[in-house]
Amino acid sequence: MNTERQVWRTLKERRALSSLAILFTLSIGILIGTLISRGVRAAQESKGTDARQIEIPAPVQLSTIFSRISEEVAPSVVNINTESTRRLTSRRQPGEEQGPPSTDPFDLFDRFFNQGPFHIEPPDLKQRSLGSGVIVDPKGYIITNSHVVSRADKIKVKILDDPKLYEAKVVGADTETDIAVIKIEADHPLKAVKVGNSNGLNVGDWVLAIGSPFGLEETVTAGIVSAKGRDIDSSRQFQKFIQTDAAINPGNSGGPLLNMAGEVIGINTAIATGTGSYAGVGFALPSNVASQVYNQIVKSGKVIRGSIGISFTEDPEQISILLRSFGADHGIVVQSVQPDGPAAKAGLRQGDVIIAVDGVQIRKGDDLVSKVAETPVGTTVTVKFIRDKKEQDAKVVIGDRAMVFADQLGGREEEATAPAESTDVKFGISIQNITSDVAGRLGISQDKGVLVTSVDTDSFAEEVGLLRGDVILEVNHQPVNKVDDVLRVQRTLQSGDDVVFLVQRTQQGQSMNQYLAGTLP
Repeated sequence: MNTERQVWRTLKERRALSSLAILFTLSIGILIGTLISRGVRAAQESKGTDARQIEIPAPVQLSTIFSRISEEVAPSVVNINTESTRRLTSRRQPGEEQGPPSTDPFDLFDRFFNQGPFHIEPPDLKQRSLGSGVIVDPKGYIITNSHVVSRADKIKVKILDDPKLYEAKVVGADTETDIAVIKIEADHPLKAVKVGNSNGLNVGDWVLAIGSPFGLEETVTAGIVSAKGRDIDSSRQFQKFIQTDAAINPGNSGGPLLNMAGEVIGINTAIATGTGSYAGVGFALPSNVASQVYNQIVKSGKVIRGSIGISFTEDPEQISILLRSFGADHGIVVQSVQPDGPAAKAGLRQGDVIIAVDGVQIRKGDDLVSKVAETPVGTTVTVKFIRDKKEQDAKVVIGDRAMVFADQLGGREEEATAPAESTDVKFGISIQNITSDVAGRLGISQDKGVLVTSVDTDSFAEEVGLLRGDVILEVNHQPVNKVDDVLRVQRTLQSGDDVVFLVQRTQQGQSMNQYLAGTLP
């Protein structure tokens, strides 16, 4: 029994020792775990004290030059909304009986102006368009594109942060450069932009474009000058564009292209695209050209350019060979001479090589065009040329380009100065000079009158009985032989004045003159 008790006691003691050992081991484990945990937390806390807290800095303007220019110039950039009336005619419907050919010159007029035979006059179509412009004079003078405001019946101008919508009138326009000047009347001086010297612009320079693309007012885009002197229309000698990759879209036309001094160095005019929208290639007319046009328009209402009445070639593949064959190392080769023009009267002829004008060297066509166009009409200049490999001089009297090339221009320059808003009263007609081409096609005289190309609905002209195809010979007993003659008389009139037209009208193959009269509303 004693032995059993001893064994039992021994087992109890062993169990107690085991429990104590387990408890001790567990306690040691907990203690070690606690120490390790505290060590980890201590290490983490120690690591955290070395890290800097992220702090949000105060707003800093980084690209301050772009934002500064945008803020400074935006009040001078305007949004232009125009409304025009387009008269539609119905062409003969498919399957409709075709009558015998008409000998009526009025039908010839229809065909000449792509109006075609018609039976029903559909309602006039109201067209609205958007563009941009830039204020250059606190009195409200604005430069824009001619194509933005040409043929517009109404022109509305919106200025940034000004709730008023201003009605504008056209002071004058020049289709040769696509520049127009409009004016608004404000009861306070307007903020005008600074105009810079585009000759100081270099390829690679940063530029900003501001305008209203798709009607989104005061949109600012940035780019660089991609090229200079771009010729995108060979029929326009006075359009040598600045090319830029600043985004230009429909609605930007007439808005400014700016240098980093915030100066206007171009007027955004065109884009090269296959989609009708921005494709990375935009064109702006240099500010120096726009300024010259503007100065003439605000002074006289139109642009007068000098001419000596010649044409020339600048084909790079031919010019060097031509010059060598005529014994010259530079200059331009006269391709043709306008009959009875200044050059013809001075004795110049085809094949002459013009090398200087009044001492200014002529090395390319632009040199001659710039020198002659800027010389006042009536000025006598000395033209140095080579004929039969010998230098000679000729005294040439500078002529008015619009008159010297009247047939080729077709009254284009005069037409541009005759929109409805160019005078305080409106007749409600569109007119053009009668060129030899038009006269020959319509069987009318080229020497007398101006041709009515359209008559506005509900206008004064429609009320007195003027018709498309009429030739206006006199206005208030004063002969009119070009668009400017009509405008000159129109500017003297005001509401309530009587107006008498003498018109030549051709009907059924016979021409007759008749008077039409009315009182201006």
